[in-house]
Amino acid sequence: MMQFPTRRAVLGAASAVTLLALTACGNVAAGSTSSSKFPSGPVNLTVGQAAGGSTDLIARAVAEGAAKTLGAPIPVVNKPGANGALATKEVAGKPADGQNLVLINASLITITPLAVAQDEAVNIDDLDIIAGLSQDDYVLVASKGSGFKSIKDLTGAGRNITFGTTGVGTGSQLAQKVLFKQANVQGTDVPFDSGKPALTAVLGNQVEVTTIQLGEAMPQIQAGKIAPLLVFSEQRNSFLPDVPTAKESGFDVPVAQYRAVAAPKGTPKEVKDKLLAAFQETFKSDAYKEFNKKNMLTPKEIPGEEVVTQWKDYAAKYKSLVEKYSISLSGTK
Repeated sequence: MMQFPTRRAVLGAASAVTLLALTACGNVAAGSTSSSKFPSGPVNLTVGQAAGGSTDLIARAVAEGAAKTLGAPIPVVNKPGANGALATKEVAGKPADGQNLVLINASLITITPLAVAQDEAVNIDDLDIIAGLSQDDYVLVASKGSGFKSIKDLTGAGRNITFGTTGVGTGSQLAQKVLFKQANVQGTDVPFDSGKPALTAVLGNQVEVTTIQLGEAMPQIQAGKIAPLLVFSEQRNSFLPDVPTAKESGFDVPVAQYRAVAAPKGTPKEVKDKLLAAFQETFKSDAYKEFNKKNMLTPKEIPGEEVVTQWKDYAAKYKSLVEKYSISLSGTK
């Protein structure tokens, strides 16, 4: 004989269904407000360059300051390679919860796409930019073995020049290639993976000249171990007032390095706001201001939206330079 459920059983089942529905709703609500629990642990800041270089030092200074405001440690993780493309793509693929960030150089977005295949390039629209950090001017320096004391010595050498860069698709490479094209100088490009090995190469006379960030070069310039030939900033750098700009020397090479902190696309606004607030507190601190001064960095502390607009403008400008001078950043052209 078929058994029918009692009214009590029916009501019990209905209550169970209602409870499950409420629980599910509660989970959705918790998911939508989970940003209130951020940070839930260490916030990793990945750097796509080797330890000891300008990008790494900036990351560590920013991380130290922001960690105090967030109330969570921000360990810096170095994963060098491909001008930061490998590290950036790895972080971009992580959950968009703010627990994983990446410090990116503008050259990765504005110049590297001119040197690699489209599927290897990093698109700024695939990231959420939290904040801009600083501007780092490039300086062209010469080894002692080269005998170059000025830019005229280099342009008048009448021979092939070996020059080091901080990597394929970097501002360092673009600046030197455009300069050499405009000056009708023949050169062989020797790319390294960051500023530190490029500096080591010019110190050891493995290359005759190299273009690196001023903060990396200054100690060796002051020690007289390398000679500054020119800077690529629009105006003379206050830390090297006697060194002419490329523009003063007759060359139009408007290249500088900019940096920003980014998160995976889709990071909740509340989380991005917390991160931005932490970075802004860091920017105000005397310790961070002193760090910028010590490393010859010009503050470029702007919101993420402005970073995106400016970097896209730089990308268009650099593309026009490469096309104008038929420059290949992936070869020796």
